[in-house]
Amino acid sequence: MSQSLSAQRVELLPFGDFEHWTVRHIQESSILGGEVKTIYVVGPDEVIEGNKAYDYKKTPWASSNAYAKVSGVTKTSLSVEPDNGPTGRCAKLSTVFASCRVAGLMDIQVLATGSLYWGKMFEPITSVKNPYSNIDWGIPFTGKPSALLIDYKALLPATGKLVKGTTFHKTEFPGEDPCRVMLLLQRRWEDADGNIHAERVGTAVLLIGRSTQGWVKDGRIPVIYGEAGKKLMDLINGENALYAVNSRGKRVKIMEDGWAGADAPCTHAVLHISSGSQGGYTGAPGNTLWIDNLRMEYPR
Repeated sequence: MSQSLSAQRVELLPFGDFEHWTVRHIQESSILGGEVKTIYVVGPDEVIEGNKAYDYKKTPWASSNAYAKVSGVTKTSLSVEPDNGPTGRCAKLSTVFASCRVAGLMDIQVLATGSLYWGKMFEPITSVKNPYSNIDWGIPFTGKPSALLIDYKALLPATGKLVKGTTFHKTEFPGEDPCRVMLLLQRRWEDADGNIHAERVGTAVLLIGRSTQGWVKDGRIPVIYGEAGKKLMDLINGENALYAVNSRGKRVKIMEDGWAGADAPCTHAVLHISSGSQGGYTGAPGNTLWIDNLRMEYPR
């Protein structure tokens, strides 16, 4: 460990070494062939059989791996999985087409960007509209880290083309799709009507726009506190708003109303790591991001 890191207090995130994974076996609908598919959760070592919603009390991590039941049809998609890393296992995130043939006749393709995040996925997914609304974003968090540390490797095709793939439609257009690591620290509260508000306390963002030459070790992503974080990422609202469950059990938008002072307390953290940064169903097929050893750095 470098001298700068040794001068700090460093904590491994829960399951942040990616050595432990829950294996889920889910049977897809007979109209899709009825096969039993395997998807993964970063969490305790166990195997779960059957079409069951996952209990996220066991881990802070959810992912873009989907167990969906839309119009009575059960389907899975796999874009996050364990892989071999430099010192054991790591997480592999891929931008892929989740495709299937209905009754052997009709092709359906949806572009999935491999993502890991702190929060919960509402299962089974019942609609492909507004994918962010299927997630309870973030976890309770009161720390004030100075940086997020990560080991990573990236492979980006760099074709200069993006694809938007939703159900039966696929379009191509020019653009780039860097991989992204994002940590948002928020101070949240709920008003009398059940709306969830937030002020942004801290912001950390890493964009990876080209393939790496092997693994990058001890990548350091500084956390910028207060409004100075705007240069990394503006407040998230409107169509791009994230969602959370309020005290009444209802999914509502998290309305980032403003910037907190650098000394403000933090109540929640949103950690989102993705093989792309274009949003739902849009990206560069073939983008692949491997990550390992996620840690928080704190001043001593």
